[in-house]
Amino acid sequence: YTTPRRPYEKERLDQELKLIGEYGLRCKREVYRVKYTLAKIRKAARTLLTLDDKDPKRLFEGNALLRRLMRIGVLEEDKLKLDFVLALKVEDFMERR
Repeated sequence: YTTPRRPYEKERLDQELKLIGEYGLRCKREVYRVKYTLAKIRKAARTLLTLDDKDPKRLFEGNALLRRLMRIGVLEEDKLKLDFVLALKVEDFMERR
């Protein structure tokens, strides 16, 4: 995980405190960890979306990414597209905790 660049940004602090209270987290590190994994997943989806539709790398890695997200319960079966991966939020991962 990575800590935020600006440690005392009011809006971000309020949002993190709301997440901690809503999902019963122990510390901010748990929020940072989920944000970091979400950022990595979204970055992978963005790079795959830049490739051609029929590109073998996009087909193989895209299906693997979608399958992994469906297996952990973040994506539903009717939303198995890379566009829906970009729309994921921290709350989607927190619901699966």
